Order: sequence, then structure tokens, then C-alpha cells
Amino acid sequence: MSNVQALDQSPRETARTTADILPLVAEGLVFEAGGRRLVDGVDLELQPGARTIVLGPNGAGKSLLLRLLHGLLRPSAGRITWNGRPADATTLRRQAMVFQKPVMLRRSVAANIDYALKVRGVPRTGRIPRVREMLRTADLDRLAPSPARVLSGGEQQRLSLARALVTQPEVLFLDEPTASLDPASTLAIERLIDDAAAAGTRIVMVTHDLGQARRLADEVVFIHRGRIAERTAAFRFFQSPMSQPAADFLAGHLVL
Repeated sequence: MSNVQALDQSPRETARTTADILPLVAEGLVFEAGGRRLVDGVDLELQPGARTIVLGPNGAGKSLLLRLLHGLLRPSAGRITWNGRPADATTLRRQAMVFQKPVMLRRSVAANIDYALKVRGVPRTGRIPRVREMLRTADLDRLAPSPARVLSGGEQQRLSLARALVTQPEVLFLDEPTASLDPASTLAIERLIDDAAAAGTRIVMVTHDLGQARRLADEVVFIHRGRIAERTAAFRFFQSPMSQPAADFLAGHLVL
């Protein structure tokens, strides 16, 4: 990298290390509900760097796995550690999650983003420039004073992602963030995800869109019946999946 390129980069564009909270390690992870084991003995280690896309049929346990890793759900058995330590308040501040259906606060677009910084203790003088930058990055600046709840579905999801990214999370979990969105909105979301990954945020994302998985994935984790059926580099997964359920899934067959 030349000196000119280095000088032109902002802190947001400079790759950050995530070694202080990663690796994220799940050992023997189990989640049971209603007498059923929905996540069944998952072992998973996430190091800094790669973008992980989680694939699998409906009901396989993909979204549950993300919620367990994020800390929204408590496992029935097993444990999750961040760089060898259980999750704590610091860990929670350094990660974020975006859901399929965004939840908007009853305030303006700009105020939604500002709130994410406020609850993390960022002083108002420090919040203002970061909110402005995030509004521009997410192409929401013209909507800044608008009530968040009157936005279109695509705009709300962009805002939801912007609200997560303004905190500069070291790990970002995404649960089908472009489900039901039009192609233009999907592309806008994917660009934000690409930018976040380039800035050093560790991406872990669930999607049903195989085209999207091909565009975004560095590696694929394929979940079947609550277990990891395979984990491999994305290009290998799409060329020659190692498990029969994954092969059937890619071929468009019903996977039970």
C-alpha cells in the first residue's frame, strides 16, 4: 500500500483486528425446546477474517445457532467462549445482530442511529459526526429527519444495518437480512456488508439465497437437523459438497 493510499483511508476503512474477542468457540452446543433437540452438539470455532455464510433447509437450526452465539438464547448444554472467556458486558458491546424483520424505534432515522451510540456511552459530541457518516454510508442522509417507521422495507433494513454498523462491531451476526427485499435493496445491503467486512468486522450470516451466498461467502457452514453437516471453503462447497444433504440442497431437492 502506498503512503497516499494509507493517508486517504479513514479509521472506518482501515482493517481492525478482532483478536481481542475472537476466537468465538462453541463446544457441545445444545438447545432444546418443547421436548425437541433443535441444536444438537454443535462444535464451532470462528477466527478473525473470513465471512461465514450459514446454509441449510428450513428448520435446520440456523437462526437458533446465531441467537445462541450472539447471546440472545441460553444453551441447554455446552458452552460458548470469546477468546477463552465466557461472554460478558464487553463482549456484548463488541458484537451486533441484524434480524430478518427490523425493529424501528419510535424516532427519526438519525435518532435511531444515534441511540445505538448513546446506549454505549458515546458522548453527544462524538456521536454527531459518526451518525452523519453512517447516514451517508448507508445512503440514508436525505431521510435523516423522517420517522423510521414510515420507511419502506428495504430502507428499514438498511437503517437496521446502519444502526448496528455505527458501533463498529467486531463481530456482526445477520439473520436473513435481505429476505423479501427487491434486488436493488438487496444489493445495497450487500454493499454495506462488504464494506463492513473490509473494515475488519467478522461476518456470520444466515441466508436462503444461494446466489447471495456465492457472492458473499468465504466459507460455508451447512446445518442439517441441528448439526453441522459440513464446513468448507465456499468455492469447494458449491463445486462439490461433501455431504449428501448439502448436495441435495444445492440441487433444489427437499431436504428432511
